[in-house]
Amino acid sequence: MKKIDINHYFIEKGTGEPLILLHGNGENCGYFQGQIDAFSKLYHVYALDTRGHGKTPRGDKPFTIRQFADDLLGFMDEHQIEKAHLLGFSDGGNIAMIFAIQFPDRVNRLILNGANLNPKGVKRSTQIPIEIGYKIAKKFAGKSDSARLNAETLGLMVNDPNVEPEELAKIKTKTLVIAGTKDMIKEEHTRLIASSIPDSVLVFLNGDHFIASKHPEEFNQAILQFLRS
Repeated sequence: MKKIDINHYFIEKGTGEPLILLHGNGENCGYFQGQIDAFSKLYHVYALDTRGHGKTPRGDKPFTIRQFADDLLGFMDEHQIEKAHLLGFSDGGNIAMIFAIQFPDRVNRLILNGANLNPKGVKRSTQIPIEIGYKIAKKFAGKSDSARLNAETLGLMVNDPNVEPEELAKIKTKTLVIAGTKDMIKEEHTRLIASSIPDSVLVFLNGDHFIASKHPEEFNQAILQFLRS
């Protein structure tokens, strides 16, 4: 059983097969307010705050996507969840992707929404301000815990997740890769992710990176259709 140094804050609702929701960088489980009620009618939903996000403490472990994947394993062990559907958005998608590579037997179905393999997958118009912000934040990181956490959070988008396309062949579960038509992730990058996962479906919905929160009905319909198929 995997032990971790933190207790995740999470929202739990519904019964049935476990469905874990993983939010994006700098957010919390409230991002999925348009999904939790809808999905909990059919699934046992767990919406987590990632380490150092929302109401989950930072702890002392590394602040990396791979550590967050280890944290997820610990959460599942602690709550006796043998296998779950994973839906990850943005950095949450990157956590879910790495988890599915490392612990394939613990994933039922996988949904990657706006995930990326590396920073080059992000459009430069979005990535350049992040990189500038990270350089500035690093200079102030020693001033306070909140300044350090700000630098670490921006660092996730500069230094992570660094997954090679070939590694995606290790994902053995049926996967939905879903993104917005005007996503901050380059379309060719999203297509590369889908084509590198052996049993995957690719869907684009009209909208930007935040299709789940801005277009919940269309997003939820696509997710439920995939989970039931």
